[in-house]
Amino acid sequence: MCLRGQLSAEMMILIVVVLAIVAIAATQLLGSAQEAADQISNQTGELTAKTNAAMKSGAGEFCVADDDCGEELECGDNSRCE
Repeated sequence: MCLRGQLSAEMMILIVVVLAIVAIAATQLLGSAQEAADQISNQTGELTAKTNAAMKSGAGEFCVADDDCGEELECGDNSRCE
């Protein structure tokens, strides 16, 4: 009797185990990737806020709109923060 082309029960179990290991590893990698993405997003937000604060003009410095001036300053008629 020739059994060519048939999978044994042991081979099927082995395939299922390998696929389960691959699925578990993929799930772990996706979880790690999501955590890393969240951390990068948070750090990017902090960096953007710090950069925006550092770029504000001080009293007497040039401005175009009130947003260009630092805290409690406004862009005056002479295009300077007051």
